[in-house]
Amino acid sequence: MLYEQYFIDDLKNRADIVRIIQPYAELKKKGQNWMGCCPFHQEKTPSFSVSPTKGFYKCFGCGKGGSVYNFLMEMEGLNFPEAIKRVAEISGVMLPEPVDDKNYELSRKHSAEKKQLADQIIELNQIALDFWERELQKKNAKAKAAREYLEQRGISDEIQKAFHMGFSPDKWDGLLNLLREKKIDDKLIEQSGLVSVNEEKGRVFDRFRERIMFPVLDVNGRPVAFGARAMGADEPKYLNSPETAAYTKGAHLYGLFQGKGEIRKRKFAILVEGYLDLIALAQFGVTNTAASLGTAFTDQQAVLLSRFSRQAVINYDGDQPGIDAARKAVFALLSRSMEVKVFVLPDGNDPDDFIRSYGVNEYQQNRSKASMWYDFFSDPRILGHRMSTPHQRSEAAQQLLTLANVIPNPTERVTMFEQIFLLCSISDPTARRTLRRQLDLAKAPQGKDQSYKTDLENTVRRAVRGPVTIAERHLLELLVFDRDLRDIILQQLEPSDFENLSTSEIFAAFNAIHAAKQEITPETLLEHIGDDEAALDLAHTLLSGQPRRNREDAIDGVLHDAENCVFALRNMAIANRIMEISREATLAEQSGSDELFNQLTFEQLELEKIRRSLQQHITEM
Repeated sequence: MLYEQYFIDDLKNRADIVRIIQPYAELKKKGQNWMGCCPFHQEKTPSFSVSPTKGFYKCFGCGKGGSVYNFLMEMEGLNFPEAIKRVAEISGVMLPEPVDDKNYELSRKHSAEKKQLADQIIELNQIALDFWERELQKKNAKAKAAREYLEQRGISDEIQKAFHMGFSPDKWDGLLNLLREKKIDDKLIEQSGLVSVNEEKGRVFDRFRERIMFPVLDVNGRPVAFGARAMGADEPKYLNSPETAAYTKGAHLYGLFQGKGEIRKRKFAILVEGYLDLIALAQFGVTNTAASLGTAFTDQQAVLLSRFSRQAVINYDGDQPGIDAARKAVFALLSRSMEVKVFVLPDGNDPDDFIRSYGVNEYQQNRSKASMWYDFFSDPRILGHRMSTPHQRSEAAQQLLTLANVIPNPTERVTMFEQIFLLCSISDPTARRTLRRQLDLAKAPQGKDQSYKTDLENTVRRAVRGPVTIAERHLLELLVFDRDLRDIILQQLEPSDFENLSTSEIFAAFNAIHAAKQEITPETLLEHIGDDEAALDLAHTLLSGQPRRNREDAIDGVLHDAENCVFALRNMAIANRIMEISREATLAEQSGSDELFNQLTFEQLELEKIRRSLQQHITEM
């Protein structure tokens, strides 16, 4: 124990637990206790209770509870000693000397040295920030060109000041000389990341030259790093500070200091990718924003954002790198029990281009139609295809279930699984239970051991196929031994009739074998069926059966049965496609894609006509 137990207990009793929790959850007094919506999971009816007299909190929804220490450890990702320090800091209590512990002392000494260096670097960064802000306002030609560039981008003086934007002059030693004039040690200057060092030539020079400067402020408003954008064709287009004692990539969010108040007020954050995207939104009054600094979104950033809101709307670019980046951000945010939505602006626009072209109202309309993350990643426009075949649904289900499996709260996780099962047409209760068990196993420590793992891919692949219907099984039994019947029926059978079925691989194999003028045998089937156990088992069962017609018998009876089966399968395929269209049309309407919505509506009407005709035909037969 690093502090005496009596101090830990006394600090817990003295701490104002309501004051500590209040920034993360809106609490209202109810008798002796305080109630609010839980900051650890999404809920509409408050079930989160705080007892100031007993010094603990409890959520009756997700079950989380404990003392002020537990709360800060969970909410801010602190360890126990850090939580003690944080409570003492908030409560205005002096920390005693910790109990003698050599390892702790060494660690504390290292941390103190790193913090001292970080503070010194931040002081240098502040000097640089002030220097570059002044340079931007100078009357020389370069500074004037920088101001004109910002004016062309529609960035007002007010926004420039709010974000402390500046201009680094086209000099090799402009900032370097200023720092040396202030008698700052050369070693510290080199450690700051503000200069570059050419060891071969023994030269030290300004890292940033002739660029627009974007200071990265920590959540307390201190400059920890800088981003710099070239005004012309210079490369690289963006140049960022290296990691230093004051700055770790992936530990900060650009604009969060300026936006945290509005994020708390509006109860959600809009997450964008770059500096100029965020600044353009701020220029139009959209300030509940944060930018992930062009790197993959990290767990640290998710922890940071979750301090101010439990909801995030991701607005990254709609190209493949943007979609991949959004997927990583969703993964990190879900692991903090945040509610996550995603939207992509039409025609490949980024937030900067879109809001300047179409205005804030149009942007907010698109934002209000953001999809829940699982709807977004199952959208055919994002997948690049419809989820019409078992393979396509299996692929989508694996990705969505893997994302959902990081949700910490078991109740929320299971609810999300059920939503994904519905999206991916996994209806069999047994398959659902098997998948839930397997996903739970994957979360357990032993799940990382190969001996405890089940193959999720194979399990999902079997689950999305669903049970074999009577019609498809009967049709396969009729066809497997009857070449004459295959001559007639396979010409009538369209790929869309079976591609969405559990038996799609077997029907495709029958087609391929028949087209090659071969007989259906174990050997020819194995050439066309993959390693799916269910398909192989059914193929074995079919080949172990008996022909439904003797060679000398008339074909009329089995032909009538087979055609009935074809009509039944076609009817099911159309019904499934109508359901898919209904979902796609809802997404199109939500995203404002009128042309796609009208196209889908027309397709649905045409399919309804065909379906009614089929049903009438089946009735007459």
